[in-house]
Amino acid sequence: MSDVTEVVEVEESVEATAKAPKSVAKLEEEGDIAADYLEGLLDIADLDGDIDIDVENGRASLAIVGGKLKHLVGAEGEVLDSIQELTRLAVQTSTGDRSRLMLDIDGFRAGRRKELTALAEKMAEQAKTTGSSIKLDPMNAFERKIIHDTIQTLGLTSESDGEDPNRFVVIYPA
Repeated sequence: MSDVTEVVEVEESVEATAKAPKSVAKLEEEGDIAADYLEGLLDIADLDGDIDIDVENGRASLAIVGGKLKHLVGAEGEVLDSIQELTRLAVQTSTGDRSRLMLDIDGFRAGRRKELTALAEKMAEQAKTTGSSIKLDPMNAFERKIIHDTIQTLGLTSESDGEDPNRFVVIYPA
């Protein structure tokens, strides 16, 4: 019977270790690796831009600012999403760990965050007023997270539904 207890304790220990948040030092290291990768990318493309590194909400956060960078964002952020994923892969290759870093270029994500927060507030009010659930248009994971966080702050509930790339948020009245 004690063998079973030991196995359970080891499994719980492994799960706790696997889910432990990364230290600030580890996240700063990810940011440095990502910045080096992005600087190389900017050099290859012969583009100017400064890279700001920070740690926000338990993840490395980088922003490329200055220069003419709109084409690195794309019409709806699709190029930015691809560059972010390539940067995450570069960090993972270097560290051996999966990275959740966030990348912003030319203030696109910051502006989108404001738009989505306002949308979530408006739709939350509509859900409260009508007493009906509200389905939003499909969004990427970054956008859905902003909606969920705002809805939670407002005291309502929401959940994602559907399959990517058509995954969307449903906001429920209180």
